[in-house]
Amino acid sequence: MSPLFKLSIAAVAALVALGAQAQAFPAPGKTVTLIVPFAAGGPTDKVARDLAEALRKPLGGATVVIDNAAGAGSTIGAAKAFRAAPDGYTLLVTHIGMATTPALYRKLPYNVEEFEYLGLINEVPMVVVSKPGLPANNWTELKTWIGENKGKINLANAGLGAASHLCGLMLQQALATEMTTIAYKGTAPAMTDLMGGQVDIMCDQTTNTTSQIEGKKIKAFAVTTPKRITMPPVYKDLPTLQEVGMKGFDVSIWHGLYAPKGTPAAVVKALNEALQVALKDADFIKKEEALGAVVAHDDRVTPAGHKKFVTAEVAKWGAVIKAAGQYAD
Repeated sequence: MSPLFKLSIAAVAALVALGAQAQAFPAPGKTVTLIVPFAAGGPTDKVARDLAEALRKPLGGATVVIDNAAGAGSTIGAAKAFRAAPDGYTLLVTHIGMATTPALYRKLPYNVEEFEYLGLINEVPMVVVSKPGLPANNWTELKTWIGENKGKINLANAGLGAASHLCGLMLQQALATEMTTIAYKGTAPAMTDLMGGQVDIMCDQTTNTTSQIEGKKIKAFAVTTPKRITMPPVYKDLPTLQEVGMKGFDVSIWHGLYAPKGTPAAVVKALNEALQVALKDADFIKKEEALGAVVAHDDRVTPAGHKKFVTAEVAKWGAVIKAAGQYAD
């Protein structure tokens, strides 16, 4: 038998094995684990649990479970996913931290570029809110109040690297003003003090602000996305920050799905196809809308499109964080 013939047999065998692997994923009885690098009960955990339910059917009825690996601004869970076996059975669901941690943490135990990108899940708009007693009722009045009270304003956030912290940094830079930043250990205590009037302003995602705005416990002034949002209805009359003159202000807290580096292309393809089916699930869409999130339906749901998007986000947030000079390590 000639060496060339042997090589051909080997090549065919490899192709057959690759095809069998794609058909077999996920194998019967196997469990797919979604690592969430935040505590149970938070916004990202909620998104991941909704996604887990929506993924079961397109993954052939596979069991999909959540592993909360919180700590160090999402880097503990991300590192755990990065080190997992690249077989498609351990995935990472995380938020905008995928793009901000490379700047916030100058020494990361992983490289965000080396994950296998599976696709964008959703985007969550943010909104500028204030304590209930603040003497402003629309953006124009708020901007005037900020100008008249420079050096006296407290800006709350949920901690270094949190969505509210990042949005607050960009807001201060866009307004060319500095506020006294009050960092809390999580959104709940920050929101409690905002409602109680201990702090003045906060920029946070709609998943955390909707019920408080509806209950008139805080005031809302503008959303941070380029387009207005209509769901939930409490936001429909709020302008965007771009509308009120902040050109290029675009902040949303998005979530994405990732696999460890080296996951076979056939498995990546199978996972992305399952994700795209899940994103069209009516029940999943309804749950996300109730959170104020917009389910992704553009080219960012593809591996290549999502990686291109995250690369741009890394550059954007790197510049913001560098300008602020605020780091987590």
